[in-house]
Amino acid sequence: MSGVGGGTPITGDATMRQALSQPATGRGRRRGGSTLIWWIVFLLGVAYFVIPLWSTFTFSLRAEPFGSAYTNTLDDPQFGKTLLYSFVVGVITVVVSIGLLVPTAFWVRLRVPRLRRTVEFITLLPFVIPPILLVFGLIRSYSTGPLPLTNTDIGSSALLVAAYTVVSFPYMYRAVDVGLRSIDVQSLTEASQSLGAGWLRILWSVILPNLRVSLIAGAFLTLAIVIGEFTIATFLARPAFGPYLALIGGNKAYEPAAVSLISFVLTWIAMGVIQYIGRGTRVSVAGAR
Repeated sequence: MSGVGGGTPITGDATMRQALSQPATGRGRRRGGSTLIWWIVFLLGVAYFVIPLWSTFTFSLRAEPFGSAYTNTLDDPQFGKTLLYSFVVGVITVVVSIGLLVPTAFWVRLRVPRLRRTVEFITLLPFVIPPILLVFGLIRSYSTGPLPLTNTDIGSSALLVAAYTVVSFPYMYRAVDVGLRSIDVQSLTEASQSLGAGWLRILWSVILPNLRVSLIAGAFLTLAIVIGEFTIATFLARPAFGPYLALIGGNKAYEPAAVSLISFVLTWIAMGVIQYIGRGTRVSVAGAR
């Protein structure tokens, strides 16, 4: 094929390569632009997350002598006591929420899918009902007989776990529901039953391992909410971490910043431990033993 006006001849292969290179170049530019946008979004997210932490850290170092905000916090016995109490309550809340919502979501999806919207509506009610109404309802109901739970520390802690379990419904149920959508519940259940497994064995050995990632996500949200919650803990449990943080925030200047950072680091360490423990779970479908 000859070029126009006696120019350099262009072969058919060269023409095809030239034509194909132009769309590829356009796609490469679009891909490069998309990558740049995502990097910008990522850096903005990192800045939104890191800058407040850095500002809090630098503010906490203004205490005289240098670092005294952290030493005073670690020397305060109430810090460890309240943080440990809230963490234990959070772990118990996660266990109770999983034990309540996983069988419910599993049964709804397997047997009564028409009730799914109803269950979703019920789990969304904590977004509508203020925590102050919830805690006063619990106190009024359980301050006298037949179950005067507020008269003892154990009873108040049990009410606190119950209240936090209700508060965790929107987060934990959606995490479980998303996990169930990603697996074939019907086939797994039928295969397990054909091997002789009962319902408890199916839930423990088949459903829960398949929901590991979803349950860890729900546990993270629940644990973070419980540790920092203030309203319910103020009326049901004095040694909780949220009221302690509010108390020192009203009386001291630099220690609240140090407490926030230390609790932030410890919470993320606890979450990392939970995720590490969850990594070793295996999915198995076995017959009843």
